[in-house]
Amino acid sequence: MRKIAVAFVALLAVGGSAQKKELSQARSYIKSGKDYDKAEKLMTGLIAKDSANRQNPKIYAVWYESVLGQYAQINEKVYLKQKYDTATVYTLLNRLYRVAESLDSLDARPNEKGRVKPEYRKEHAEQLDRLRRNLYFGGTYNLRRSRYQEAFDYFETYIDAARQPLFAAYDYARNDTSMSSAAYWATLAGYRMKDAERTLRYSQLALTDTSKAVFVRQYICEAYQLKQDDAAYVKALEDGFAHHPEYPYFFPRLGDYYNQHGQVSKTLQLSDEALAQYPDRPLFLLAKSVALLQLDRYDECIDVSNKLSAVSPQQPEPYFNIATCYLNQALELEKRNEPRLYRERLTKLYTQARPQMEKYRQLAPNDQQRWAPALYRIYLNLNMGREFEEIDRMMRK
Repeated sequence: MRKIAVAFVALLAVGGSAQKKELSQARSYIKSGKDYDKAEKLMTGLIAKDSANRQNPKIYAVWYESVLGQYAQINEKVYLKQKYDTATVYTLLNRLYRVAESLDSLDARPNEKGRVKPEYRKEHAEQLDRLRRNLYFGGTYNLRRSRYQEAFDYFETYIDAARQPLFAAYDYARNDTSMSSAAYWATLAGYRMKDAERTLRYSQLALTDTSKAVFVRQYICEAYQLKQDDAAYVKALEDGFAHHPEYPYFFPRLGDYYNQHGQVSKTLQLSDEALAQYPDRPLFLLAKSVALLQLDRYDECIDVSNKLSAVSPQQPEPYFNIATCYLNQALELEKRNEPRLYRERLTKLYTQARPQMEKYRQLAPNDQQRWAPALYRIYLNLNMGREFEEIDRMMRK
């Protein structure tokens, strides 16, 4: 047992010696002002080699200096107008932030007396605060190039700094007016990646950018669709409609959802709410027309559809809805099986339906499946032989 213990102590000594040697070599690279990348490689090697090294602030401190040196070298090229890789500038800065935050969490651990005295915080926070705006630019740089994953990472680092103890003195959440804008771009990057979790992560902060809030609410809806969370999706649509009733995204999808789930009365209520603010908006009039038709409220449907056709005369749907109301009313009378009693009323209903369905045919000639059977029935009941034969031939083909 004693031999095993001695061997274990020897291994620790060897490991510690190797660690000191690599730390010393990395510091030499940094001191020489060259080979900062080699210094970084030594530190990342130490961390990968032994999980215990992840708790050693000295390793992270040297790692930080090695990345900072690389960043300074590229910025010198920028200053001297020499050729450089823009993407690498932003990559190094993002990495510098991540290393500094990891170091700060180790550096802020209580000492043996229970006191917290971070050694590096003030210096690193000052350095990184001066560079922080470049994280934002790194995000927009990658966003313009459709590198959405990279863009999201930069904006996340930018935003996340607000909750990092390293930057507590700067109170970014209160003092940085670009936080909501960064959150919007991060949300957009998540949306473009079709990544629901990333789309939603900063969406509430993004909503505080009022100039883009309508788009954020759309992205939120689509994120919940990706997650197949119907309840959250509908709630997001309702929220979007409540804030932006005029925006063409929320209302149609909300109405479609209600209709597909047998909640037509909700669609009608939604339409009435919208029309209270925008009484002549064709989208809302059409939704109300369709809802009334589905609820068999034919006279009201005809009134709303007539208003819609007056506002938007080239829109086919109101003519179809009006004709369908008359045809459905005729069908109800026909079911009573008393043709003599209702002959005059039936003729009037078919006569009223005819010009509406013919107008629909004119405006939607390719939608034969809807207008052909209706016109067949109209012409048959009005004894219009020539017109009936045309439709009959057409349907036979």
